[in-house]
Amino acid sequence: MSPLNTRRRLSLTAGAGIAAVALALTGCSGSPAGTETPDEPVELRMTVWTADETQLAMFQEIADAYVAENPELVSKVTFEPIPFEDYTTTLTTQLAGGNAPDLGWILESYAPEFVSSGALADITDTLKDDEDYDYDDLLDSSLALWQKDDRLFAYPFSNSPFAMFVNTDQLEAAGQPNPADLVASGDWTFDAARDMSAAAAETSGTAGLVVRDFDYQAWEVLASVWAAWGAAPWSEDGTTCTLTDPEMVDAMTWYHDAVFVDGAIPGPGVTADFFAGDAAMTITQISRASALDDSFAWDIVPLPDGPGGHQNVIGQAGIGVFANAEHPTVAADFLAYFTDPANAEKLATYFPPPRESLLNAETLGAANPKLSEEQLQAVVVDGIQDAVTKPTHVNFAKLQDAVRSQLDAMWTADADVEQVLSGTCEAITPLLEG
Repeated sequence: MSPLNTRRRLSLTAGAGIAAVALALTGCSGSPAGTETPDEPVELRMTVWTADETQLAMFQEIADAYVAENPELVSKVTFEPIPFEDYTTTLTTQLAGGNAPDLGWILESYAPEFVSSGALADITDTLKDDEDYDYDDLLDSSLALWQKDDRLFAYPFSNSPFAMFVNTDQLEAAGQPNPADLVASGDWTFDAARDMSAAAAETSGTAGLVVRDFDYQAWEVLASVWAAWGAAPWSEDGTTCTLTDPEMVDAMTWYHDAVFVDGAIPGPGVTADFFAGDAAMTITQISRASALDDSFAWDIVPLPDGPGGHQNVIGQAGIGVFANAEHPTVAADFLAYFTDPANAEKLATYFPPPRESLLNAETLGAANPKLSEEQLQAVVVDGIQDAVTKPTHVNFAKLQDAVRSQLDAMWTADADVEQVLSGTCEAITPLLEG
């Protein structure tokens, strides 16, 4: 038996005490899960929302290595892609229907709900007791959403900063400055980005600035904008609506006017893919950089400043072990292997890790050859520091639908932004207090 086999066996023994908690998500129930070493090798299943073949191939390569080193534990690991737009609904349906995957990705907006519900197994001891895991290398700030009472219930494998991708060909054709020069001079602001995008859209006949994945539905993505105003949809403790605070009213008025007055942002129903050359700029996560090619000249710069100064914003995703899965102990052991320092470095090709030792431009540059060390330092390494995440709440699923429904009234040219936000607060206050 190889030394790594020995480590995995030791890790499994340490993880055998994973608490078997009842599944408490709405409409779900579960019985205690077993924690003993299996009598024969088991199959594991992990749900993910990526369908990228290169990413899936990397996951499978890591999993196959684990199987080869631990044939007495696992015979196969399968990654099950679920479309992003249906992911959480499909996952919770599986959990409720007794078809729980062993592991799965979890979006940060739903982290409090999953962590507090008992849906996830406690993985703290499995990771800490793995002699090669180096748990102390994990950034405390990255773990916060995934903890309860100082216990960890998911590993935040992706800490992807939002950034501005720019088509420098379109900006140059419109006679606009290079955003990198504005960053250097301290003049890179949302107002500047708006004016430049409007000019580029008029010249090119395509779109100006696109907040990717918003599509006038996923309102929480607008955190990448309103954070620069110092705005938030609710108080830090999640009990009070703050959509009517002056900062949020100003931020949403800015966005509304950029669409309907300035022509800088495409309106509802318009599809524009920056990576296909259909827009001058897009706000999205750095993990999208893999979609860039050489069809146009491009650059990546930090998010612009706003009236509240500069605010970094990240999107997080965690990997959790489900408490009512068939093999939570083995699944936790596989998670320890999948996210150990060596494999975290491989995953860093697409997913900025929570490991302090890997968050440097040199390491990330080796995994991301499309980006320069300067870009990686400014956008990824610096972008994770003091960052906020998109909105999260223990009742987020219901809040998401309620806010989206109310904000539909904002996306017309003659909308009263403050009135819409006031009505939204009235609608969601019972959900915040409940």
